[in-house]
Amino acid sequence: MATNLQLSDSLIQKAVKLGGHKTKKGAVTEALKEYVNHLEQKKIISLFGEIDIDPDYDYKQQRDRA
Repeated sequence: MATNLQLSDSLIQKAVKLGGHKTKKGAVTEALKEYVNHLEQKKIISLFGEIDIDPDYDYKQQRDRA
């Protein structure tokens, strides 16, 4: 999908250089992936304490299936 954005040239160039990207598109794509991952992690963290855990579940039993 083609998108036109007004982005800071200095910020993009810095991202390209620091990330070792060959193109601006590569730097922006990587930045978006990192942003999405960050948001997904925040969503998962918000679930702590919300999910009931089975106290009888034996996670070590799964390891014995060799």
